[in-house]
Amino acid sequence: MTDRPERFQLTPDLSISRILTGLWQVADMEKDAGPLELDAAAAALGAYADAGFDTFDMADHYGSAELVAGRLLAGRQGTGRPLAFTKWCPAPGPMTPQIVRAGVEERLERLGVDRVDLLQFHWWTFEHPAWLDALHEFKALQEEGRVGAIGLTNVDAAHLALAVADGIPVVSNQVSFSLIDRRAGGDLSAVCARTGTRLFAYGTLCGGFLTDRWLGRPEPEAIGDWSGMKYKRFIDAAGGWSVLQAILEAAAAIGRRHGVSIANVATRWVLDHPAVAGVIIGARLGEREHRADNLKLFDFAFDEADRAQLGEALAKATPIPGDCGDEYRKPPYLTASGDLSHHLDAIPSIYTAEPVPGRPGRARVSSGSVWEPLAGYSRAVREGDRILVSGTTATHGSDRVVAPGDPGAQATYALDKIAASLKALGGTMEDVVRTRVYLRDVADWEPVSRAHGRAFGDVRPANTLLAAGALVGDYAVEIEAEAVVAPQP
Repeated sequence: MTDRPERFQLTPDLSISRILTGLWQVADMEKDAGPLELDAAAAALGAYADAGFDTFDMADHYGSAELVAGRLLAGRQGTGRPLAFTKWCPAPGPMTPQIVRAGVEERLERLGVDRVDLLQFHWWTFEHPAWLDALHEFKALQEEGRVGAIGLTNVDAAHLALAVADGIPVVSNQVSFSLIDRRAGGDLSAVCARTGTRLFAYGTLCGGFLTDRWLGRPEPEAIGDWSGMKYKRFIDAAGGWSVLQAILEAAAAIGRRHGVSIANVATRWVLDHPAVAGVIIGARLGEREHRADNLKLFDFAFDEADRAQLGEALAKATPIPGDCGDEYRKPPYLTASGDLSHHLDAIPSIYTAEPVPGRPGRARVSSGSVWEPLAGYSRAVREGDRILVSGTTATHGSDRVVAPGDPGAQATYALDKIAASLKALGGTMEDVVRTRVYLRDVADWEPVSRAHGRAFGDVRPANTLLAAGALVGDYAVEIEAEAVVAPQP
């Protein structure tokens, strides 16, 4: 029997446990009882490290998790030191070097280290482009030795590809991945295969629903914990309780053949995906641990009969809509609290609408590009119920070209700018009725069209795709849009 978790060489400097110990439950434990006693909590964490579970995942908002990890690290320097991976999840807004460095410095201080092993970044809406500013500052801090490796959390395939194309050395992306939520096995895994980025999978047990506890049990009428509420929404989106039971029955049969639990089967299925470097399994420090059971993950392997039986059960499920991370950014908002539209509406727009002098009822937005005042145009203009968005390129700030040489990534960035322009003038991408796409090289039609399809697959506006030849600047694509919205009050 295996006595330690398998390891994965994430980077030349990072050999990680394939079972990462997640510390999100620290915040839950502290919610009513107050902060954990650091020495006792660090000792509990040390027991995990001693057993080979030496890779810890936390975040700035996981209560005192960083402080607990820091207390452990203080006594375990040198060869074999445990690894502390943390996240910075700032509110959307300008990401100046000063703001980013202050956020990173707080992580370093709480962990008590000179360099964070892996710093992961979460961003709420890609309509606000400052996420790239933050990542480029991460890269600068990496070059200075303050940040080891750079990771992302809840980022979809298109924006992972965009970040890498823009020069960010992303080694990991932390996303939901389970027998219920299989989105990460699609486009995101394809991007990982191309870029070398790896996935850290969370939610592999779907909030505890993918365990022996729920096999044959009736659907709960009420759920008291946040994790359960969140993943019950995933189950409902996948087809409901009968679909879950079919998956549990298949996993239980496989488990009986191999002498393992449903949880082992569910987690092994995720680990077997080539893009997955490790799974994140939560720990309630000082209360209960499942290390012995989790080690059984490495004592068995699926055969063809196992895969066929699981495949038959999974075929009954409805695919979770969208891509990884969409649950935080667009309907159906598969989170514990449900509808997040109010939260997203509160996020400040990168653009500000202003009235056009001498034209009552007309408004415009500017992006800050050096070309707008020189050439005399606006990023977008609203007249009545119509919004017209100018030809949009992958220009970041006043003049930086994003992802040079990558037409698909440039299209993704341009479409984010169009969405932000519409929002500032009271519209959405769902209001778009026409787009025009101009290509430097007609051979780039497919990655650009796929980006357009991700943005407008359900809207399907009228569209024209042109091979325009030379575009002004180092751009592979330029996109314009027209929308019709309800009149402003």
